[in-house]
Amino acid sequence: MATTLQPPPIAKVPFGVRRLKQYDSEAPSTGVWVGLAAITMTFAAFTSAMVVREGSANDWRHFAFPTILYFNTLALIASSFTLQVARKRFASLDTSATGAAPTLRALYGTLVLGCAFVIGQYAAWQQLRSEGLYLSSAPSSSFFYVFTVLHALHVIGGLCGLLYVISKLHRAVLRRNTLSAASHYWHFMDVLWIYLLLLLWIRI
Repeated sequence: MATTLQPPPIAKVPFGVRRLKQYDSEAPSTGVWVGLAAITMTFAAFTSAMVVREGSANDWRHFAFPTILYFNTLALIASSFTLQVARKRFASLDTSATGAAPTLRALYGTLVLGCAFVIGQYAAWQQLRSEGLYLSSAPSSSFFYVFTVLHALHVIGGLCGLLYVISKLHRAVLRRNTLSAASHYWHFMDVLWIYLLLLLWIRI
């Protein structure tokens, strides 16, 4: 009697095994640190220019900040917290039986909070415009717009980085170093914003 040979069973590879290559490249971290150094020098130059401009004439105008800026700050701080949760959950994927879902939830939470920050910044600019404060209204308002818009653009770049990380995680090819690099950039945006808020609050 002829027998039918059954194909050998295909073993499912655990998610934690697939998620890492044989080695983690240092390129993402190196690129991020170089970029952060350039960003730091850029904002340091603008800070110096603002201090010099404030003391060089008597046309410096003080104005009240939109209240939403403080809610935006809380959203950005919370996003750093959720990103750290994502890193912790990602590190436990090798031993976790729940897969990547908890890490993805934390990353999506970071993404939502980051988007809320950018939308809140736009709302703050609209409020200032409704009060007659534009980019060219006064030197102080010019620096306010330059600082906040430039920072928001860098946050949008960080959001793009988070989307890249999420796409890698969905395909189970995310490297630990890639997530770390994205985290370092995002936390830097958080610290930079707190610095800018204090600087503007003191000077404006």
